[in-house]
Amino acid sequence: MERVYNFSAGPANLPVPVLEKAAKELVNYGEAGMSVMEMSHRSKMYIDIFDQAKNLLIELMNIPDNYKVLFLQGGASTQFAMVPLNLFKNKKADYVNTGEWSKKAIAEAKRYGTINVVASSEDKIFSYIPELDSSTFSSDADYFHITLNNTIYGTRYTELPDTGNIPLVTDMSSNILSEVIDINKFGLIYAGAQKNIGPAGVAVVIIREDLVGSALDITPTMLNYKTHVGNDSMFNTPPTYGIYVAKLVFEWLKDLGGVPAIQKINEHKAGLLYEYLDNSNMFKGTVATKDRSLMNIPFVTGNDELDNQFVKEAEKAGFVNLKGHRSVGGMRASIYNPMPVEGVTKLIEFMKKFEIDNKNK
Repeated sequence: MERVYNFSAGPANLPVPVLEKAAKELVNYGEAGMSVMEMSHRSKMYIDIFDQAKNLLIELMNIPDNYKVLFLQGGASTQFAMVPLNLFKNKKADYVNTGEWSKKAIAEAKRYGTINVVASSEDKIFSYIPELDSSTFSSDADYFHITLNNTIYGTRYTELPDTGNIPLVTDMSSNILSEVIDINKFGLIYAGAQKNIGPAGVAVVIIREDLVGSALDITPTMLNYKTHVGNDSMFNTPPTYGIYVAKLVFEWLKDLGGVPAIQKINEHKAGLLYEYLDNSNMFKGTVATKDRSLMNIPFVTGNDELDNQFVKEAEKAGFVNLKGHRSVGGMRASIYNPMPVEGVTKLIEFMKKFEIDNKNK
């Protein structure tokens, strides 16, 4: 069977050259005589792989010297607890509620302190990024948290809040490495790997040095950033193979021209699909135009039966995982970095044909 066009929100598609190289090296990596999966994480050969992965990420994201880069387990969901456990001093933080993952982050942080939800877009099923009023911000907050791109609802921040001296923290799981980001504007960035970095099982944390070392006394050793900074992510056995595949993805991205190059490609891909949706008589986007994501594009026909028919026919045609999240319905095309332009253009061709074939429904 030929490879399909996988529009999954995550775990998502990986670059074919990465999969091919990983397959080639699966049984025997270099001169090791074993797979990367079998290596000791303390061995020189694996340390070299790890260092390459970290240095490539630093280069790709232009991460300043006063930030630490960690490869951890537990996904972004564990970070919902690690952030307040490590950053709370006054035990107060500001959050913006822009979707399901924001809600979960808020609920977890409330276990350890007072959370001020400064704005929410829940009134319109999270179809926009709410305007922020700085007068509602807490002057004594330990940090200010946003979800930079909302996977389920297809929104993203195009302008960051000005939080002054309050560290800005973000969940960047679904748009990390997709567009140029100024790291200096953030105190802490975290991201699950399974969208733009590699296979599920790795979480990346980029944390400013001054935010390390003041964890609450109740913080478990494994949830303390100081533990992992002090051991260069090797306090325990890290997700070794996932980090290796991430390294391959970083190499692939660097060969493309880095983040500025992939941003242009992503803007082109998203632009093609949004242009079609804006002019279609059947399909419509669900997100406020100014807040549209480059990575996750939800759309509907307005008819649940027709939506279900589209998803089924699309899957038969090789376009898989287009069903929207249950809280939104309809469809969602996740077009992360590895999705080729061809995948988007062929999807649009299929949508045009479906629209013609079902125009009387």
